[in-house]
Amino acid sequence: MSTPSSDIAFTGAVKAIQTQRGSRGNYERMEARGGFRTGINEGLRAFLGDVDTAYLATANAAGQPYAQHRGGPKGFIRVLNETTLGFADYAGNRQYVSLGNLSENPKAFLFLMDYANQRRIKIWGRARVVTDDPALLKTLMPEGYDAVPEQAILFEVTAWDINCPQHIPQKLDAADVAGALAHLQEQVRSLTAENAGLRARLTEGA
Repeated sequence: MSTPSSDIAFTGAVKAIQTQRGSRGNYERMEARGGFRTGINEGLRAFLGDVDTAYLATANAAGQPYAQHRGGPKGFIRVLNETTLGFADYAGNRQYVSLGNLSENPKAFLFLMDYANQRRIKIWGRARVVTDDPALLKTLMPEGYDAVPEQAILFEVTAWDINCPQHIPQKLDAADVAGALAHLQEQVRSLTAENAGLRARLTEGA
C-alpha cells in the first residue's frame, strides 16, 4: 500500500501529536485522497508567476537547518516541466551555506509568500546546483535583471501544499503602492485643474 505524499511532513511523531490535539481525523481524510499535491499544476504555475521572493531551506548532513532568502523579478522561479522548478542563483555574500548543504544533503524546501493576497505555499523536494550549463543559466536568468548569476538551482518537487491564510498580515509591494499613488496623484491634478477652470468661468460670468 503506497503512503500518502503528505507523509513527507506528517511523520509518526507529527501524527501522534495530531491525535493528541484532535486534528488527526481531518488529515486522515486528506491522506485518503492521496495527501499533498505532487505535480505542478496551472494554479502553482500562476502563483510562481507572481512570486518575487522565496525562502530556500536546506540542512547539512548532521541535520542542522538553514534558511536563506531568494528573490528576483516576479516569475524568477521558472517551471521547467511538470515536476521541476529552476532559478538562477545570484552572487551574494559568498558564504555558500545552502550550496554546501546541498552538496551533502539534497533534501530542500521552498516557502513562498504572497502577502498582498495573504497566500503561502510550501514545497518539499530535492535540489541540486548546476554550475556547468550556460544555456540553462541563460534560460533561467530574468531578462533585464541587474544581477550576476553564479549557478542554477534545480528543484525536483516531491509534494506541495497551500497553507491556511490565518495570521498572514496583508502587505503590499512598494512598486504596486507607488503605481497606485501615482495614478491617484494624476487624478487629483486633473480634478484640481478642472475645478480651477470651472471657478474661472463662474468668476467671468459674475
